[in-house]
Amino acid sequence: MPGWSRFRQPKLIVHGAALVGATVLVYLFNPADCPFFPPCPFHWVTGLYCPGCGSLRGAHQLMRGNLAGALSLNPLMVIALPFIALLLLKPSLTHKRWLPWISFIILVVYGIVRNLPFWPFVLLAPH
Repeated sequence: MPGWSRFRQPKLIVHGAALVGATVLVYLFNPADCPFFPPCPFHWVTGLYCPGCGSLRGAHQLMRGNLAGALSLNPLMVIALPFIALLLLKPSLTHKRWLPWISFIILVVYGIVRNLPFWPFVLLAPH
């Protein structure tokens, strides 16, 4: 398609600018203290932690160099970052048929075990 890149490039620029802007916002403002960051809708409705609960606050801590703080908020997010980077660097891995299923299973199991009210699973809840 000869004109395809003409339509694709502005989208990439807009998405890249939005990503950079969101990253700067999370770096500058602590999501735990700022009211303009929305609460997790799943946690707000059910009182349970979803697999992503604590990720925004954890990303803020990680960008500030506080690895322990990020791990205490959402260990799965911190552990998943190198794998996400690998997928971005080697997109051919995203074509594996098993990857979405493994990712889905990990998210479901993590979402269940981080809500169990006994040790060691209570350590997975955002603190």
